[in-house]
Amino acid sequence: MRDRLDGLWCDEDFAAWYPRDGRPGLSPAQLATVCVLQFLLGLSDRQAAEAVRCRIDFKYALVRHEAPVRREAR
Repeated sequence: MRDRLDGLWCDEDFAAWYPRDGRPGLSPAQLATVCVLQFLLGLSDRQAAEAVRCRIDFKYALVRHEAPVRREAR
């Protein structure tokens, strides 16, 4: 799911929803992703919160993976 949703939205898309003098406690893009997954899977709020804590597929959807840095041989 993350591979399909990646890049659909980013934190900057939600900048107008937050005060300029502070930073949101949680990533708005991650919150949006959880809401979409919650809707698609028909989960209650409590079930979605538990899924974020325990399910590897939710964790994968919420973490941006980058290619590992290659170290040159000496």
